[in-house]
Amino acid sequence: MTAPVTPSPELAEIVGKNDLPRSEVVSKVWDYIKKNNLQDEKDKRQINADDKLQKIFGKKSASMFEMNKHLSAHLSAKKA
Repeated sequence: MTAPVTPSPELAEIVGKNDLPRSEVVSKVWDYIKKNNLQDEKDKRQINADDKLQKIFGKKSASMFEMNKHLSAHLSAKKA
């Protein structure tokens, strides 16, 4: 969980292109979601994706539980 991972170019638009621990990637994505007011008003567990997040989710919205699955597809382990 603390080993650095490399974000895809799409994810790097949100979290930066530097290698980060996965926990920090998730934290930065949540910061982005909150800063841009992307949580659904009625159901805070639902995230309404803007253009950048649509590239990650592959759709217009995702639940906070789905988000980690989508993030995993955009992270690769740092090569030693």
